[in-house]
Amino acid sequence: MSTQKKPQSDALEQSARPHLLVVDDDADLLRLLAMRLEAGGYRVTTATTAEAAIALIEAERFALVVSDVRLPDKDGLDLFEDVRRMSPALPVILLTAHGTIPDAVEATSRGVHGYLTKPFEGKVLLDKIASALEVVGESGGTGNESDEGWRGGIISRSSRMETVLDEARLVAASDASVLIQGDSGTGKELLARAVHRASRRAHAPFIAINCGAIPEQLLESELFGHVRGAFTGANTSHTGLLSSANGGTVFLDEIGDMPLALQVKLLRVLQERAVRPVGATRTEPIDVRILSATHRDLETALAAGEFREDLYYRLNVVTLTLPRLEERREDIPLLAQQFLGELAGKYGKDLRGFAPDALAALASAAWPGNVRQLQNVVEQSCALATTQLIPLSLVQRALRVRSMEPLSYVEARQRFERNYLIQLLKLTDGNVSDAARLAGRNRTEFYRLLQRHALTPSLFRSDRGDAR
Repeated sequence: MSTQKKPQSDALEQSARPHLLVVDDDADLLRLLAMRLEAGGYRVTTATTAEAAIALIEAERFALVVSDVRLPDKDGLDLFEDVRRMSPALPVILLTAHGTIPDAVEATSRGVHGYLTKPFEGKVLLDKIASALEVVGESGGTGNESDEGWRGGIISRSSRMETVLDEARLVAASDASVLIQGDSGTGKELLARAVHRASRRAHAPFIAINCGAIPEQLLESELFGHVRGAFTGANTSHTGLLSSANGGTVFLDEIGDMPLALQVKLLRVLQERAVRPVGATRTEPIDVRILSATHRDLETALAAGEFREDLYYRLNVVTLTLPRLEERREDIPLLAQQFLGELAGKYGKDLRGFAPDALAALASAAWPGNVRQLQNVVEQSCALATTQLIPLSLVQRALRVRSMEPLSYVEARQRFERNYLIQLLKLTDGNVSDAARLAGRNRTEFYRLLQRHALTPSLFRSDRGDAR
């Protein structure tokens, strides 16, 4: 007796399949490729021009791009360069009916993952795709367990954040030093912990040090340790945090606040892979990976002589830049609900969610304090709530806004435009072509409008399932 899958199970299964973008101006071939790839277990979106492909990549998250080399508006290698600028971790496979060995060599030397000459066997393409997805860590399974394991508390469905996480997982496989940049409250330590969990050092210590929070006279001893009698009050020897993290990862938060004298000593540690405690005559070898973070502009600090250039290049082998919360607004409802669930237990309240207008206020508010500010707003609302749904009035109070907020003409227009786009996407179940037609705009222009307001069409589809 056969059993029929529930629609929700189908939706979850569909969302778990790697999402591919296929670009070709030959409609018949495009349809055939899509059928082959869908039969191979992938979700497929198609585009016939490079411009349309770029608009799709800006609006959605893909696991891989397959593109013809000869497109009506742009060469496939030029499209690859655009993709690499937008999403460095997104692999690209190029197809051509005019392939030559020099073309293939040039493509692979520039970073293209694969290069196939038409006609080719379907299995060859599937093997290329499977190989590329294995390199970037994509899986054909649900992916939830592995993502939860290394992402930890990072919750996101925005394409901007997913790009950062893809790059973080790639760099985690190496021992390269990583500089994490981002405004205060964007989650730099959370990302550092995620890199550690995804690395070969995951089972060794992770130690976070806030260079701006420890007094200068104590920071050296905390970092490098000291021997007994090294200074007044040093009655016992003390193992420094760098040595305590041996085999693991050290996260130096607010590295831009480290005094210049200590910058010299940290540089020596990175060069020699050894630590000399304060007052000691010998060094101790250590094996640690250094992750660092700052909200300061270190290049400005370099120019002002406040940060050493040699240390900067030692720390900044790879840069990961976290987006501001306003650049990933589609994550606000997810984050708010997550915080609400955690805080309901803390305050012993049966809280189920936010009233629709309260959630809309959160989604459209300014967030200068980023995710940390959102958590504080949710906590204040939870502490004062007397109903299962958090009302708008409590959210406004926590945001410190007046009930009747005066808006400039430009702000009012932007708010109206965003709400209008949201309503269109809801009405069309996330179908961009239908929404663009109702708005009287072409598809590419409509995608640009969605990008301007940080809206992802797939989030409005009724069959999408939950994403993190």
